[in-house]
Amino acid sequence: MEENQLKKENDNFLLECERWWIFALMICAAGFYGGYTYSCRGGIFCNAQTANFVLFGMAVGTADWGKAIYYLIPMASYLGGTIISEFLPKSVKKISHIRWDTFFVAFEMLMILIIGFIPESAPVQICQIMINFICAMQYNTFRNAENIPAATTFCTAHTRSLGVYLVKWFKHKKEKNYAKRSAFHAGMIIAFTLGALFSAFLCRYFGTKAIWFAEILLAITFIDLLHADLTKEKGLLDRVPDGH
Repeated sequence: MEENQLKKENDNFLLECERWWIFALMICAAGFYGGYTYSCRGGIFCNAQTANFVLFGMAVGTADWGKAIYYLIPMASYLGGTIISEFLPKSVKKISHIRWDTFFVAFEMLMILIIGFIPESAPVQICQIMINFICAMQYNTFRNAENIPAATTFCTAHTRSLGVYLVKWFKHKKEKNYAKRSAFHAGMIIAFTLGALFSAFLCRYFGTKAIWFAEILLAITFIDLLHADLTKEKGLLDRVPDGH
């Protein structure tokens, strides 16, 4: 009875996985991954695939088929992560009492733990593909924060949106929503940058094991989401996050 009342009375009720601080923690972790792969695992970024598509096109254009096939691997991994994260939520809901978002963060923690155990002598592509995979799943899982479309693995869209809403705020200073959105996107950019900053610093001292520090961010996120699943959102497992 109370659960049904909650659904009826709170049409604007936000799930925990839609809160801005969850997105801030996740994008900070993604910034950490970017700094990590660049510093310790091959000198490239694995958070998105734009560069790989460019390099793939260049390889095909110069008939370098070996490189073209090589770039297909991370692109396929990213695509696979997106597809799997689209299929799994319904299955997870059927067999557990937690939301897909919570389950995914636990899975991401496991993947990051494994990556830290992979020796430095191993081919860097192993870690790169794993991070491609989890970044794709993260990007597809966390889409909207407090009714604002948001990415948690890169900053391009946040930079564009920050510029747009700063101009709108300047033109319409009485409109508080523009100020709120500007602050949100600026915060996401700062969180991402801080993740990369700490990653670069920690990689200097801990090498490939530095990735384990990202577990702190993920653990905080997981505990918060799990607590929400088992308490205030216990009767809302069927509710789909905004943007899905």
